[in-house]
Amino acid sequence: MNPGLPAPGDLEPIPGQLALPGMPSAAEASGGTGGQLTLPGLELPAPDGVADEDCELAAVAAELRGLDEDGSLMAAAIRGALDMLLDGQHTGRYRWDQLHKTEKTHAGTLVEIALARVLRLADGAALDYTIAGADVDCKFSHRLGGWMIPPEADGQLMLLVQASDEDGTWSAGLVRATAENLSPAGNRDGKRALNEHGRAAVRWLHARAPLQENVLIRLPEADVAAIFASASGQQRVNELFRRAQRMRVSRTVVATVAMQDDYMKRVRGGGGARDQLRDEGIVIFGDYAGDQVLAAALGLPRPGPGEFVSARLVPRPAEPEDRVYARSVRLAGADWLLAAAADPAAPAPALPRLASRARLAPRAR
Repeated sequence: MNPGLPAPGDLEPIPGQLALPGMPSAAEASGGTGGQLTLPGLELPAPDGVADEDCELAAVAAELRGLDEDGSLMAAAIRGALDMLLDGQHTGRYRWDQLHKTEKTHAGTLVEIALARVLRLADGAALDYTIAGADVDCKFSHRLGGWMIPPEADGQLMLLVQASDEDGTWSAGLVRATAENLSPAGNRDGKRALNEHGRAAVRWLHARAPLQENVLIRLPEADVAAIFASASGQQRVNELFRRAQRMRVSRTVVATVAMQDDYMKRVRGGGGARDQLRDEGIVIFGDYAGDQVLAAALGLPRPGPGEFVSARLVPRPAEPEDRVYARSVRLAGADWLLAAAADPAAPAPALPRLASRARLAPRAR
């Protein structure tokens, strides 16, 4: 080896090279050894115990994400709990502000039970659930940040759930009920709210995720009044699908409008809204696979499980003019597209239905 050359792996400093402001020299960064600088973001993790991490909270978060990665189970449970509380089929209620104060207080219990059922959570030793070996208390609020933490939950993990039909969203997150996260003063029961630090400390599993829509809240008040004006459950359902066109209508909303035990009969063919509105050109798509394909082909919202989407259709004109590129579907040997306001009403075709299983099954001998 030539003694005049640096040894392999040794780098000579570039003449005139300057350290950038705020950056240590190579010697300082390597403890005097002259080693290579660590690029930002590539630092080695701190030794165990150094990072300020709530390992129990992290384990609970991982467990909940594993049980319901996309949040669909939690969303359905929350929607079901709110619908149970409103009990629209028997009361005609569809808004949070129509509930009594005591009913609003009961909402937390219904949400807690619904989440335990769909996620199959075990009971806690002292609190609501045991998740990843930790006791977790569940608290619900209609308003984001409105959770009240009881004294027995001090220092414990909290699953905070919030949902609002008015906003059409729901959220769920975890936080530990420590003194630094809670307001110093509580109510007469000793319950305390999260302070600013506590709200910032929430680890969100799902933040402002979509909640299945309650179409009665989205419609103008005049339309809702017109829907409920009739004394006939069938006529109320008909008016619902006339006025809530191109919007998802849940089975719960149908029950709320019909206020009858056989509310689904008011939608189906054989005398229901599907038959009665067809002369007006209104078609009701359901959650059948074929209906979903047709609705999507027309650019309508795709009805999910237990949902309907109504729309008025007209035959494609022989000279389409400005609607030459309008989406259409083939029904009963003709092309149909979404009606414009100026289009006259024309009877719509029935949606295709597969033969029943009884007809498809081989005949017994």
